[in-house]
Amino acid sequence: MADAKHGTRPIVIEETPGKKAYCQCGWSEKLPYCDGSHNRMQTGLRPIVCEVAEAGKKALCQCHQSGNLPWCDGTHSKLPQ
Repeated sequence: MADAKHGTRPIVIEETPGKKAYCQCGWSEKLPYCDGSHNRMQTGLRPIVCEVAEAGKKALCQCHQSGNLPWCDGTHSKLPQ
């Protein structure tokens, strides 16, 4: 079983409306989107699936501590280095 790879900063993307599956294991070759790597790497994690209502710039949490996953809420700036 592989450990999840976590970043310390959000991934900022220009997103389009629709159903999205965002990677939570960090192993996807299509970050920030899930490509199924969590199964291959046996991380025990699943993507966060959500409906994006409006197009625009989105900040996707990579520290996995946000209170509003998959969106960044700035929690990473309060975590120990």
